[in-house]
Amino acid sequence: MSGKADAAIADFMTREKLGPRFAETVARVYRPLAVRIESLARTHPGLIVGFCGSQGSGKSTGVALLKILLEAEGLRTATLSIDDLYLSKEARQKLAEEVHPLLATRGPPGTHDVALGEEVLNALPKSQAVSIPRFDKARDTRMDPSKWDQFQGPADVILFEGWCVDARPQPPEALAEPVNALERNSDPDGRWRAYVNDALAGPYQHLFGRIGFLVFLAAPSFEVVAGWRKEQEAKLRARTDGSSHVMSDDEIDRFVQFYERLTRFMLTEMPSRADAVVHLGANREPLELDIHIR
Repeated sequence: MSGKADAAIADFMTREKLGPRFAETVARVYRPLAVRIESLARTHPGLIVGFCGSQGSGKSTGVALLKILLEAEGLRTATLSIDDLYLSKEARQKLAEEVHPLLATRGPPGTHDVALGEEVLNALPKSQAVSIPRFDKARDTRMDPSKWDQFQGPADVILFEGWCVDARPQPPEALAEPVNALERNSDPDGRWRAYVNDALAGPYQHLFGRIGFLVFLAAPSFEVVAGWRKEQEAKLRARTDGSSHVMSDDEIDRFVQFYERLTRFMLTEMPSRADAVVHLGANREPLELDIHIR
């Protein structure tokens, strides 16, 4: 790839305080990924790239770098996070009252507006202006549409990132035993986890079926995820003015239990079918990139 992106990457690294060693990660991981994606996008305009990884694994950083690299090659690149498709606080509260109390908490399948995601992914490859939804995590609700990002299509590449992007449902028998205290104490009859699994098996698979290239950031284990999420929350705390709630460490420990079942399952089944796997170390550093040519 050309050197047009070098200055933009250097600025990004400075802004995000990534340090000079991160340039090696860009060279070893993100430039080869961008080369592969560019090659596919030249023959498959409107290519949707799924970018999946557990909480705190570096998805936002990776997507930002890929966008810089791809745009340097003249590819119009749009980004969408599955986190920005979360249902509003009010909608999740209604689910909590009608289906299961745990659905008030954003995160697992069943708490996203899948139809909105399909609408956005359908519109981005077209020659039109597209409003891309944004979610305010500090306030735990979707931003007003007047504050959504605007993208002028057509997009050559769409980077679709999220912790459960392209996840598959578990076999029903795998749901029988709880995996943590949250499931054991708050979902003893398994209704919540069955609802989540059914949602994933239904509308989400139609949404994920649009993905043409899947990148998986593979954590070394689930056990590191809570620590990564705490680092994320510390950054969020530094950016807020005190008017928004930021989770404590104890709240984070409970929060990640909502993600535990599916994250553990993805760590076992996704590497073999992803088009590219970035193997992460315990400190989130990318150790190795495997690109599978299919």
